[in-house]
Amino acid sequence: MTERTPSPQPPPTVFVLFGGSGDLARRMVLPAFFELAQRDLLPREWRLVGTGRRDVSHPDFRARVRDALIEFGPSPEHGPWETFAKRLRFAGGGFDTTNPGSLLDVLGELRDEFGVDPQYVHYLAVPPSAFDPLTEALAQHGLAAGARVVYEKPYGTSPESFRELDALVLSLLDEERVFRIDHFLGKEGTQDLHVLRFANRLFGQIWRREHVAQVQIDVPEELDVADRAAFYDATGAALDMLVTHLFQVAAEVAMEPPGSLEPADLQAARESVLACFRPLDPGRDVVLGQFEGYRDLEGVDDESTTDTFVAARLWVDTDRWRGVPFLLRTGKRMAGSAQRVSLLVRTPEGPVETLPDHGNVVSLSLSGSGSLDIGLVAKEPGPDLSLASAHTTLDLKQVPGGTPLPPYVSLIHDVLTGDRSLFTTSDGLAKAWAALAPLQQRPPQVHPYEPGSWGPTEANALAGPSGWLLGQTAAGD
Repeated sequence: MTERTPSPQPPPTVFVLFGGSGDLARRMVLPAFFELAQRDLLPREWRLVGTGRRDVSHPDFRARVRDALIEFGPSPEHGPWETFAKRLRFAGGGFDTTNPGSLLDVLGELRDEFGVDPQYVHYLAVPPSAFDPLTEALAQHGLAAGARVVYEKPYGTSPESFRELDALVLSLLDEERVFRIDHFLGKEGTQDLHVLRFANRLFGQIWRREHVAQVQIDVPEELDVADRAAFYDATGAALDMLVTHLFQVAAEVAMEPPGSLEPADLQAARESVLACFRPLDPGRDVVLGQFEGYRDLEGVDDESTTDTFVAARLWVDTDRWRGVPFLLRTGKRMAGSAQRVSLLVRTPEGPVETLPDHGNVVSLSLSGSGSLDIGLVAKEPGPDLSLASAHTTLDLKQVPGGTPLPPYVSLIHDVLTGDRSLFTTSDGLAKAWAALAPLQQRPPQVHPYEPGSWGPTEANALAGPSGWLLGQTAAGD
């Protein structure tokens, strides 16, 4: 297996940020773009053009970007703000098939500045309902050919809506230029799964059903949904997290070794295993929950049955993983916050018949820079031969050489360089939707749970006698 070859220097690039004055742009995209500038990871020649319905002057847009950086970081005081700001533009007047607003004029001015036709990257930081019309408008105004287009999640809300959106997108864009973003795949901890498994025989040898009894992918959240309750009530935990983030992380764990760490090989290995996800059985393998008090939130229907919690037992029908349950859990207003992948190792054959619960565990935190946690069975100090669980942690930010990239920084950099290894293809998403389809067709009862708990007690049965790892041990990451 070879290391990935460095990406070539991108050509002059225009990054068009649709929804440039919206919440997602302010919180995530603009701060990520500024951090790329701080780290000198942008093309030598670039411009960022924000778009919106209202006419905003270039200086006013620069002031808004500065305010966003002050609020969400990184601070403009700690980077090349003056140089960065000079490259920001705004195109108002909206953008649709009949009216391009001022965008074509602004892009024409930038072509004159560069003296060559630049590479276009269109980032759709807009509600999913705008994906169709914006994609059609890009094609109508000659901005789709040769461009890269980034779509935020959710990329569809059902198998049917996914197919309709994807058919439109692929009728106007080449698949290799479509980037469907999932920020969980951009996490340092998620990418550490590759190296932990493929560069360390110690772990790679146990990465199969003969040695692993259970895989748990657990993303509980203490936060509620008060700041986006209307959106959440139309979505829910299963759509917001399961078919996107958790399925993708499960595929990272379950994939077969790729031929190399090059983008095409990594992507092919991850998406090949998605086809082996057995469709969920809602009656046996899924528990939905809603925290008490959710219906009292502004923007939530008084009789809402939207799930704020989902736990699922996923089966991966490959020779490597057949019979091993992948337990996926996420929810709002839970007892702790974490983003953790854990492999619970089987009891070894030999004279030791009984081990402490969760005694042998290989666990990765996906939060921040990531950390590797190993649980081992050891002799309890003292005169008797008693067994105890011992734990050790390697904080991956302490690994020398380089600094970690936040997810959006990493993924936008990959878009600029054309690296699709952390982006899901049309085929891959179709397979994920196929696994989720029975849950949407036959959703089970939604159980109430107390805020600050670990979710409805009905979910405990999915994990079996050993139980969920988080909730029995320290949960904070």
